[in-house]
Amino acid sequence: MTKRILTLLSLLVSVSSLAVAPANIKSVNYIQEGEVSKLIIDFDKTVIAERNHIKADKQIILDLKSVSADKKFMRGIDTSEFTGSSVFISPYKKPGSTNDIRFAIQLRDNVRSFVETKRNKIILHIENRFGVFTRAKLKKVAESEFIADDNTLDSSKVLVPKSSSINDILENITQSGVKRYVGRKISLNVNNVSYPDILKMIGDTSGFNIIIEDEVSTLKPLTISLTKLPWDQVLDTIMDLGDLVAVKHGNILTITTSEKARTAKQKELDEESKNKVLEPLVTKIFPISYAALSDIKKILDTYSTKDRGTITSDDRTQNLIVKDTIESIEKMKKIIETLDTQTPQILIEARIVEASESYEFRAGLAAPGLNIQYDAFGDVAESSGAFSLNTAPTASSGFFGAQISVGRLANLAFNLDLMESESKGKIISSPKVITENNKPATISNSDQRNFRVESVAEDGSTGAGTITPITATISLNVTPKVTNEGSIAMTVSISKSGFSSQESSDQLPGTTTRSVNTNVLVENGSTVVIGGIYQTDDSTLSQGIPFLMDLPLLGWLFKSAYNPKKVRNELIIFLTPRIINQEEAGLVNRELGDDLGL
Repeated sequence: MTKRILTLLSLLVSVSSLAVAPANIKSVNYIQEGEVSKLIIDFDKTVIAERNHIKADKQIILDLKSVSADKKFMRGIDTSEFTGSSVFISPYKKPGSTNDIRFAIQLRDNVRSFVETKRNKIILHIENRFGVFTRAKLKKVAESEFIADDNTLDSSKVLVPKSSSINDILENITQSGVKRYVGRKISLNVNNVSYPDILKMIGDTSGFNIIIEDEVSTLKPLTISLTKLPWDQVLDTIMDLGDLVAVKHGNILTITTSEKARTAKQKELDEESKNKVLEPLVTKIFPISYAALSDIKKILDTYSTKDRGTITSDDRTQNLIVKDTIESIEKMKKIIETLDTQTPQILIEARIVEASESYEFRAGLAAPGLNIQYDAFGDVAESSGAFSLNTAPTASSGFFGAQISVGRLANLAFNLDLMESESKGKIISSPKVITENNKPATISNSDQRNFRVESVAEDGSTGAGTITPITATISLNVTPKVTNEGSIAMTVSISKSGFSSQESSDQLPGTTTRSVNTNVLVENGSTVVIGGIYQTDDSTLSQGIPFLMDLPLLGWLFKSAYNPKKVRNELIIFLTPRIINQEEAGLVNRELGDDLGL
C-alpha cells in the first residue's frame, strides 16, 4: 500500500513538473500581407497569450504566459521600413514575473488588432489602416469597446449612422499618414458660412455625432464649393482649412482648434512632469565589462531625469552607480545590455596563389649548320663516318650529330638540334591575422638572401666582389568593419615581392613586386577573389639566309632551328574573413535598430 502511494505521489510530482515547465520559443517572424501585418511566434507547445492596447502610448502589449526564450529571440525588431502601422517590436521579460515574456509593439497610430492561436503558434494580426478589419472579425475583441461607448449616450439625441463603417471612417480621419476615403459622396456649396454650421451639415448628412468647441466659432466664415466627394474627405478638407483637430470617442467626434489641443497636451505633459518630481529615487550599480565607462556614461546622461538623476563612474571596479527613478533605470538597463557586449573579433585569411608554366621546343640544324668540304685532287679515301646521339639532352645540348667522309667529300658534318622542355610551378602563400572590429592589423614575412657581385677592373680582370643582401617581403594590411547585417567591410592592402634570376655575375638579380589595394564587402565566412594577374609570353625566333631559307624542303638547311617559347604566369588572391565570437558579440540573428522600448 505504501509503495502504491509513493508511486502515485511520484507520478503526481512528475505530471505537475511537466505542467509548470515553460514553453520554449522556436521562432519569431514578422510579415506584412496587404493591409494586415502579422507577428508570428512559434512554440514547442501550446501557450496562453493576453493582448492589451494602451492607446495613450500607441502600444499593443502581448503577454505570453509561462514562456522561456533564448537570447537570440529577445532582440528588438525594427519594422519602421515597412508601410504598416507598427514601428518597433520589443520583447523582454515581464517585470515581476520569472517565466512570462512581453512583446511591446509600438504603433504609428492606434489601429485595431486581435490574437489568433493555431496549435503551437500565436499570431497577432495588426491592421495597417484603421478600418481594414470587418466588425465580424473583431466581434470578440472590440464589441465591448464600441457598444459601451454607444450606450452612454441619450438615445433621443443620438443620430443614426447612415453607414455601417462610421467608426472606421471617423478613426481614419483622426489618424495621420495616408488616408483612404470611403464615405458616401456629397456636394457642398456654401458662401460665407461659419465653420460650426458647415460641420453640422456634414454630421447630419453622414449620421455621426459632433461636439464643436467654442473656439471654432471664432474662425472666419468659409466660402467653398465641392462636388461629389466622399463626405469624410470633405470633412478632412474643412478641418485642414481651419487648422482644426478631431478626437474620436465611439461615434462621437470632438472638434477643436489645434492651438487649444496643443495647450491641453502641454498641460498634460506638465502634470506628468510634476508627478515625476514626486516619484522616489532608487540606486543601482551596473558593472561594465567591455565598453569604456566614459562612453557609456555619456550616453546614459541623456536618459537621466533632469535635475534629479545622477550617474557616477568608478574606474577601479569598472562600475556605474546610477541614482534615478525606476523608469529611467529600466531604460538605462536595456541600453547597457545592448551596448556592453564583446567587440567582434575577425579572423582574416588571405591566400595568394602563384602559378607559372613554360614550354620550349627546338627542331632543326644547330650552328654551324651543314658543313661540307670537297677535295678534287686528293686521294679517294675509304668511306668512313661517325655518329653521336645524346639521349638526355639539356637546354644547351639537345642535339645529335654526324661526321662523314665519302670519296672526295671530306668532313661532311651537321648537328641536328631536337629538344622539348616543359616546366610548371605553384607557390601558395597564406597569411592570417586576427583583429578587433574597426581596428587595423598588419602581418608580414621577409626573406633575405645574399648575392655576390664581382667587381670588374678597367683591364677586364674580375675581383673577389662584394656580398649584397636583398629582401623579399609578403605583407597583409587590413581594417575590417562589421555591419549591422553581420557582413564584413574591409579595407585591404596585400603586397608580395620576390627574386628573379641573376643574369650575370657582376649584376644583382632583379626583384618582382605584386600588390593590390581595395575595399570589399564580404559575408561572414565567405571567400572572395579580390584580384588576379594573368600574363602570357609567346615568342618564336627565326634566323637564316634570305630567300634560301624559304625554299620548300631544303629551306631548313639554311636557317636556324625552329624554336617557339611559351611562358605563362598567373596570380590570384583570395580573402576569407570570419567573426570568431559572433554569439558573444551579440551578432546572432541581429536585427537592424534593436528596439529598447524607450
